[in-house]
Amino acid sequence: MVYARLPWIGFVVALSMTGATAKAETIQVTIDKLVFSPRILNAKVGDTIEWINKDILDHTATVKGGWDVLIPAGKSASLILDGDQSVEYYCRFHPNMRGRVTVTTP
Repeated sequence: MVYARLPWIGFVVALSMTGATAKAETIQVTIDKLVFSPRILNAKVGDTIEWINKDILDHTATVKGGWDVLIPAGKSASLILDGDQSVEYYCRFHPNMRGRVTVTTP
């Protein structure tokens, strides 16, 4: 498993309005036949996206001006989400591969 390390993305413990710790989740996205599935994600700050690459080709999950996660063929890679955002991502090697993630505070 590969973990992306970027300056604005890190491990986050999110607190609810009551002060209790919110449970982070892992959201799996399968890459198969040059398609991200599911293509549209809704996540919370602190959740992890795990891309599972079933293709024989390397892929990326890239946001222009943001994150760039390499997902080797037959392997997986993860990214922990930090901060409210709504972004479109794509594969640098196969630009027709696109996805969207909306991140909100729990």
